[in-house]
Amino acid sequence: MAVIHRERVAWESARVFVAAATADAYWWLGETLARRLGQGYESDLARTRLRLQREEAGPAQGTRAAGRDALSAEVGAWRARIEDALTERPELADVLRQVIEETGRRMDSPHSTGPARRE
Repeated sequence: MAVIHRERVAWESARVFVAAATADAYWWLGETLARRLGQGYESDLARTRLRLQREEAGPAQGTRAAGRDALSAEVGAWRARIEDALTERPELADVLRQVIEETGRRMDSPHSTGPARRE
């Protein structure tokens, strides 16, 4: 049996989900989260997307620090939510790992016009 590092799974999930929120993979990820984890996750992803888009279009546009702050805030919120979910339901770790891997593949796809996934 593999050891599950809840914090690592939560961090990776948060990082990938936030990156996908403004990429082509968003649509697939939203549907997948709703189906595999519940409608609330799809709704939260939509809110993340809106906040990030609002930040890009707002008066702080062109300010890299403001954009990084928005991304960091979103990643932090997702990390906390996922870590809480894993505390209550550790079996979600395998599901999240699968979703992270597939989302990463979709973001790395040459057909994607979204941002490249960073390691």
